[in-house]
Amino acid sequence: MLNVLFFGRIREELDCAQLTVAPGPGCDDLDALQKHLETMHGDRWQTVLGQDNLIRAVNHAVVSVNVPLVDGDEVAFFPPVTGG
Repeated sequence: MLNVLFFGRIREELDCAQLTVAPGPGCDDLDALQKHLETMHGDRWQTVLGQDNLIRAVNHAVVSVNVPLVDGDEVAFFPPVTGG
């Protein structure tokens, strides 16, 4: 299974802290997983996860490109970080 985590404002807007998703066709890479989540959960998820400045991480490493996913991976979605 893929363990999917949501943090900060993303978690609040989706009203979801984490979920698990079966890896495989339709969820075999990060972009496909994100699209699957948007499709399965509707317009609100598509709006929140479709933000251009969304931060994504796989196994505790921030990624800026699409990466393959395998069983046991942890995927996290973060809102953009701002500083003062």
